[in-house]
Amino acid sequence: MTSLLEQPLALPCGAELPNRLCKAAMTEQLAEAGVHRAHEGHVRLYEAWGESGCGMLLTGNVQIDRAHLEAPGNVVIDGPQDAGQMAALEAWAKAGQRYGAKMWMQISHAGRQTPKLVNPQPLAPSDIGLALPGGQFGTPKPMSEDDIRNVIAGFAHTASVAREAGFDGVQIHAAHGYLLSQFLNPRANRREDDWGGALQNRARLLLETVDAVRAAVGAGFPVGVKLNSADFQKGGFTFAECRQVVKWLSERQIDLLEVSGGNYEQPKLLGIDGLEAAEAQPVRESTKAREAFFADYAGEVREEASMPVMATGGFRSKLAMEEAVSGGLADMIGIGAPLCTDPRGVAKLLSGERERLENYSKTMRLGPGFLSPDSGIGLIKMVNALGQQAWNYLALLALSEGREVPQGMGLLSAYMKHQKRLKGQAKALKH
Repeated sequence: MTSLLEQPLALPCGAELPNRLCKAAMTEQLAEAGVHRAHEGHVRLYEAWGESGCGMLLTGNVQIDRAHLEAPGNVVIDGPQDAGQMAALEAWAKAGQRYGAKMWMQISHAGRQTPKLVNPQPLAPSDIGLALPGGQFGTPKPMSEDDIRNVIAGFAHTASVAREAGFDGVQIHAAHGYLLSQFLNPRANRREDDWGGALQNRARLLLETVDAVRAAVGAGFPVGVKLNSADFQKGGFTFAECRQVVKWLSERQIDLLEVSGGNYEQPKLLGIDGLEAAEAQPVRESTKAREAFFADYAGEVREEASMPVMATGGFRSKLAMEEAVSGGLADMIGIGAPLCTDPRGVAKLLSGERERLENYSKTMRLGPGFLSPDSGIGLIKMVNALGQQAWNYLALLALSEGREVPQGMGLLSAYMKHQKRLKGQAKALKH
């Protein structure tokens, strides 16, 4: 019997996705520092994921401004692209499409979540820095009207380049505390002009960006948005505000809305709380699939949405995925970290070879008891999560080099190796 997950999904623009499963965006951090181009490593990685069984592949953060990266190894599209860059982008798109998947580019601007090693004074809505220990992020500079207009134009330009390079769609990243999400968040956006204050003003950058991207790519090209269900912070972007933003997005030509949540200060996207207590958001519990972080939020958002909705975060079992789709919680399911452990995991799920996806990184821990990921100490939980995430980055690197993923590596070893790599990439930015 064919699974619900294998059914195609028609998008409002007229395009169609082959099935209901998406390789969610995960930052690759593979581009050569200082050049910021896709290369053969991206091709090998996405050829591997092309066999994943997912009908749609989302790239990680492709940045619109090389001065505002979430990591030194981001691909950047900011200005005219020479023949070499276009050839690299075309090869990247074709790699993901090789086995029939649709390949979308995720487009982003890091804003105040740009590491200090990249930019000690990044642009942001206001001069509110991240409340995180370690001094890894600088105090941002409030954006001028021209800065804001340049961001809108940058998203539109990058989207047009993605279409020219042969990508099948684009996703505007307005979640996880990056720039568009920062404007939505009243803790980060203290502006008193037309870009701050009331929600309609805080949402203005996202809505005008959507309009500019649509104008740049035309009516028949898929455009998606990734939006936080909430920031899960006291005084942050709330789920009630999310629902209103979805209503405004529904008046525009959006083809797929991905629902996520959290930011660097409150990393719900990693399935953990930050250093401050998470602010609960009212939502009914309507799914048996408790493994999925944002499925219930997606289900309620779907009541407001004119476009299909994708839920990403925590899905591991085929049963939970099918229940989310059949129960009306989501039209698409996004899958991330398990595809670092086994890039063909979804195909094995659909064939019946397995019922659950494996995620090696979640087996890693500093130690037992209070040193575990379930520690009551926030900093210990955070270190565990960052170490697990570091292993995923090293797994992506291995796949991009045609090697086996490094199962057996310890958590601290993974974290230190990843940090060393980041520092090497950052050093190259200065030369």
